[in-house]
Amino acid sequence: MQVFLALLVLVLIPFTTLTKAERISKKGCKDTCGGVSIPFPFGIGINCSKNEWYNVDCNSSTPYLSALNNMEILRLQVEYPYYVTVNFSMTFDCQNQVKNSTLVLSKDSPYLISGDYNSLFVEGCGIYAEVRGNATIVSGCSTICRNNTVTDRNNCIGIGCCQATISASELKSFRLNVRGLESPDGDGSCGSGSAFFMDSEYFNRAGFPRPSLDGVNIYVPITLGLFLGYNDDNSSPECKRCISKGGYCYENLEADSGTSCYIYKKSKFGVILGVSISAGLLFLLVISYALYKIIKKTKAKRRKQRFFKRNGGLLLKQQQETDVGLVDKTILFTSNELEKATDHFNENRILGRGGQGTVYKGMLPDGRIVAVKKSKVVDESQLVEFINEVVILSQINHRNVVKLLGCCLETEVPLLVSEFISNGTLYDLIQNETGELSISFYMSLQIATEVAGALSYLHSATSIPIYHRDIKTTNILLDEKYRAKVSDFGTSRFVAIDQTHLTTLVKGTFGYLDPEYFQSSQFTEKSDVYSFGVVLLELLTREKPISLTRFGENRSLATHFILAMEEGRVMSIFDARVVKEGARTELLAIANLAMRCLNFNGKNRPTMKEVAIELESIRLSHVPSEDQTNFGRAKQCEEVPLTYGESTSTTMSITFGDNYSQ
Repeated sequence: MQVFLALLVLVLIPFTTLTKAERISKKGCKDTCGGVSIPFPFGIGINCSKNEWYNVDCNSSTPYLSALNNMEILRLQVEYPYYVTVNFSMTFDCQNQVKNSTLVLSKDSPYLISGDYNSLFVEGCGIYAEVRGNATIVSGCSTICRNNTVTDRNNCIGIGCCQATISASELKSFRLNVRGLESPDGDGSCGSGSAFFMDSEYFNRAGFPRPSLDGVNIYVPITLGLFLGYNDDNSSPECKRCISKGGYCYENLEADSGTSCYIYKKSKFGVILGVSISAGLLFLLVISYALYKIIKKTKAKRRKQRFFKRNGGLLLKQQQETDVGLVDKTILFTSNELEKATDHFNENRILGRGGQGTVYKGMLPDGRIVAVKKSKVVDESQLVEFINEVVILSQINHRNVVKLLGCCLETEVPLLVSEFISNGTLYDLIQNETGELSISFYMSLQIATEVAGALSYLHSATSIPIYHRDIKTTNILLDEKYRAKVSDFGTSRFVAIDQTHLTTLVKGTFGYLDPEYFQSSQFTEKSDVYSFGVVLLELLTREKPISLTRFGENRSLATHFILAMEEGRVMSIFDARVVKEGARTELLAIANLAMRCLNFNGKNRPTMKEVAIELESIRLSHVPSEDQTNFGRAKQCEEVPLTYGESTSTTMSITFGDNYSQ
């Protein structure tokens, strides 16, 4: 579009110079000489000019006015005010008492000596000069000096230099007289002074003229007013018609009476052509821009429709038609809404990047802060499961589960919108290497209880049981009050109430993976229990699920814990603060619960509901010390720059926990 506008400007510029007042020469005649424009009524040669008064000789690329003794023409203007500036030869030799210069114009010539453009300029010490026009003094001034020295030649205020305007606006002749002040009768010496009658504009540019090679003749520019016989009152019908056609009306100097009309030759065809081309181009540009916007909008709409269909939008519509209650609960965001919310997915809005996509921080029109996940890839073979997950998860309303607000299916990959959780992941809180924040035993117990309650809800309280399949500390988020929020349902699956397991490809995170599931590829609700048992160990020991500092089978935290329990030294692997703040009976009760969760035989593990009840009982019986309570309150008011942990899921993910921070 910018290129089109630039072309339009280039086209319009040449035609904007074709104005009504343009002056050119007669057809077939040259219109310049030596860089000076020669418009009609002037002309180079008698056949090109109005009459002999306007005849111009062009010799050696210098224009001369033959009617005025071949004075050189410096400039011409036949637009009102009309004038011609010529070089006039003045003779001045103060020492030899040749003290005058005279110019007399013929009475019938169209030229007048202009008092509006010319002035008197005098240089020297003790000099008086005057200009007489038509036997009347029309201008005069005198100079004085200090120490008989001219100090400033360019500041004519009477000291060494003076200037005076002409009282008469038009003269047919002038005479310049100069004398020394000490000789009033005119016979005294005037020293080395000089006086000139010349065009004021030229003087302001160049100052006093200098003598020619003979030392006597000096050429000065004088501007002559040009009388074209223009009829100012425009009273006659002939003049009115002439002016309406773009010409000018003047008295016919070649006849005794009457007026003549001259219309300057202008390229009306060029003006019409220029206006037509410009208007046509402007019209084409407007139409082209409108078509461009329409085509762009149409393509964008078709692309969104194609993505919507490919990403399972039709399946979602079908489910909404089947269950009307889903319409209000499953929110479909438009791509425009999420682009505005994230400032067009600005790099500055990135909260984190994970294995499955990038999470952006956004603000909805109602002011809600949200996390928008832009996935990297789409597994089209699992679109049905994906839509089912979106529908079910958007209906989950549990305080310890990250709320899925909706999705956008109009983009190349689905955009998932969830509530924004401000304090990062449990993994970062546990493994805080800066030492700025140390989690208390009471906080650990509370977080464990909240996670267990959320998993119990997913397993048994929803309309269709949900197996998370990727429970780990990086998928447990913490809000501003350090309440736990289970997130990352990328590998989650729904099972029928009468089903006991899912047979799937083994997916999960090493260190949290149920050994039974790894061997049989059958995922049960007890597989989530095993993963939770590892999370419980992290809260007790503050160690990673897989550690390179331990050797052999002890690299696995679960194995390391089981061996310590069997050897009766479990208290030695617990974190020092946990041991200090927790009662031994409480710690052993939690250790036994973790041991049951990590049982190799899934049937012998407790359900998540049983785990949640037991942890809640321990939490209620625990009486936190004043230090623990104060710590918890203080830390709730602090902003801790934590980041979400990276998901290791490999399928299409409904995930909001991929490495992002507030």
